[in-house]
Amino acid sequence: MFNVASILVLVLLAVTFIQSGYDKVMDWKGNIAFLKDHFKNTSLKKHIPLALMHVLVFELISGILCIVGCIQLMINNDRTVGLYGGIFSCITLIMLLFGQRLAKDYDGARTIVIYFIPAVMAVYWLS
Repeated sequence: MFNVASILVLVLLAVTFIQSGYDKVMDWKGNIAFLKDHFKNTSLKKHIPLALMHVLVFELISGILCIVGCIQLMINNDRTVGLYGGIFSCITLIMLLFGQRLAKDYDGARTIVIYFIPAVMAVYWLS
């Protein structure tokens, strides 16, 4: 297999975003309550449900594209969907990073950067 590293990174991103999306769906009210407190001193404080819905949609799109990209890489060596999965993952992580920086949660922002590095690697390897 020529694409083992790309597949492993896409699996990492898929697990990350599918699990995160699942958590948001299964505990919507708990996530809203946490985020209302987290963003209470920001301009997002009145838009938490809408912002969370946007993040959820992007996470699910990212995760699904990464899964399909893995399958395509393994079956016919096609990198297209995996590349889109990497790109959507980067966009999703930038959205999350923006929120953490806005909330002045610098430790949370640092954690997001840890995920951003493999996402950029996936984009680089698959482009």
